[in-house]
Amino acid sequence: MRRKLLLSIPLLLAASIPCSIITFGSEQFVASDNPAVAQRSSTSKVKVSGKDKSLDEVKPDLLYDHVWKLIRDEYYDESFNGQSWLRWRHHYDGKLKTGDDAHVAIETMLASLGDRYTRFLDKDAFSDERSQINARLFGIGVQIGQDKNHRIIVIAPIEGTPAAAAGFTAGDEISEIDGNSTKGFSVEDAAKLIRGEVNTTVNITLTRAGKDIKVVVCRAEIPIKAVATSKMIDSDVGYIRLSSFISQEANTEMRDALSSLSSAKGIILDLRENPGGLLANAIDISNMFLDSGNIVSTVDRDGYKTAAPSDGKPVCRQPLILLVNKGSASASEITSGALRDNGRAVLVGQTTFGKGLVQNINKLEDGSGVNVTIARYLTPNDTDINKKGIGPDFEVKVSDDDLKLGKGPWWLDPDSPTVKRAPEDLKDVQLKTALEVMHKKISDTNPVAIKADTGR
Repeated sequence: MRRKLLLSIPLLLAASIPCSIITFGSEQFVASDNPAVAQRSSTSKVKVSGKDKSLDEVKPDLLYDHVWKLIRDEYYDESFNGQSWLRWRHHYDGKLKTGDDAHVAIETMLASLGDRYTRFLDKDAFSDERSQINARLFGIGVQIGQDKNHRIIVIAPIEGTPAAAAGFTAGDEISEIDGNSTKGFSVEDAAKLIRGEVNTTVNITLTRAGKDIKVVVCRAEIPIKAVATSKMIDSDVGYIRLSSFISQEANTEMRDALSSLSSAKGIILDLRENPGGLLANAIDISNMFLDSGNIVSTVDRDGYKTAAPSDGKPVCRQPLILLVNKGSASASEITSGALRDNGRAVLVGQTTFGKGLVQNINKLEDGSGVNVTIARYLTPNDTDINKKGIGPDFEVKVSDDDLKLGKGPWWLDPDSPTVKRAPEDLKDVQLKTALEVMHKKISDTNPVAIKADTGR
């Protein structure tokens, strides 16, 4: 059995930034694919081939051939990016002497597909990917990516982690790690140096506005909370910030959050900067709001379409608004499409990332892994959002200047961690618009009660 994840590699702040939400390890997930995810069963699991073997114990030719067969049998594009897949089968015969040789050959073979979501993960990166799903991470707690100049960039520190306490801010360049320049580093190169045992330290140089800032950060277990914030934003409107669909506890946390806000007349669900996670979570959470309708459909390499219908047992019936932006990917887009196409919610913010592919996570016998794109998904209206995203019903753009002025997502305050922000301060222009739209929806739904409440 396999766990299907919707991998959203670049995501978070911009579609051009390949990032890592892992506290230092692999890339970030979205709906049912690396997080994003498109799994057909909530009980699917990562494919495992027994106890891990060391690189010396693994026959490199067999490891390489295993991956070649995975692609042949499961990859969603039967043209294999316009090439004969047979050309790779014996391409390295007699040339692979070690496990490292096999890994390099696998990476080269996969690169020929031109699919950044079908990718090889070494043992550490695969372990980190599994840790995210199991809701246990170890590191300093920061989302990192690579900008167009190939610099290692801080996407955002995770709230309540060593990185946040040390003053990491979005846009910082990580220029050195323990004295090693990150020039030429991939995201995973940086992750390997930053990760380490709990209670050990790592020396990091941040470059901000042309100035170097040296910090020493003590590694820790990073708490993973899918629901980052749940509260009444005013007397009528409940607010939930769902930061990811990754952990297996995301649906439970969401159900608890909705229960705590049962008295609200309307709910704002914030999916901004949410890169996705497990497809099962996207389906479960969408079900919490739907009386009926289809949630998502997946289309495999043979064109076979499989729909996931609502179970018709919602726990929330209040008016609903979703906040989205270009960092909302995969599982976030599945949920947004399901709730918008079924007329259950309106979207406020900016067009989403546009990740409409589904991956399997496959563990190899040496503990490494391969994520393979095995299908694409469609919203209930049969819309393919891959590379296009989902446009909002109420567009609210946020410029770089707005971000600097603290008008962007409230948790990305430019003055943090010295200034503590809260959603209810309403400096966040997208959230402020969502609240205005929600008040209008509540008023239209129950004008007499609203009039009595406001004294008008």
